[in-house]
Amino acid sequence: MMSITSEAKKNGGPALRLAIISLALCGLVFPLAITGIAQVMMPSQANGSLVQFNGRSVGSQLIAQSFTNASLFHPRNNSASGVDPDITLADALSQISRISNATGISASDLELVVRSSIEGTLWIFGEPYVNVLKLNLVLIQTYPADYKSFH
Repeated sequence: MMSITSEAKKNGGPALRLAIISLALCGLVFPLAITGIAQVMMPSQANGSLVQFNGRSVGSQLIAQSFTNASLFHPRNNSASGVDPDITLADALSQISRISNATGISASDLELVVRSSIEGTLWIFGEPYVNVLKLNLVLIQTYPADYKSFH
């Protein structure tokens, strides 16, 4: 009859080896392999879909930025998580008068910028939307005189 100690040693060794091998495979090898594949196949997405402006990263197109300047479009304030980078077309259009008053850019010109920045939906599913960061960068690039502090 085996003692409990020898039984634990007999069964514990393989269990410990299995735990270490599983930890190495699932915790190191698999994540590194997936990261490597992502870097090769989709480098922009793998690095967080960063948006560049004047040679530097200014944010991610996937996460909302906190814009409080009256001359810029703001993300929606009723988003549950607060990180939604997009606003509806109606929300963007509702901010035009504030931006026009702050910058002097005509409301019709701002509406053209908004409408040219609409991102598509899948056929009939969903409403048209606008990425706030991209929209603000288009404004800054299109009207450099009104956004001197951003250059």
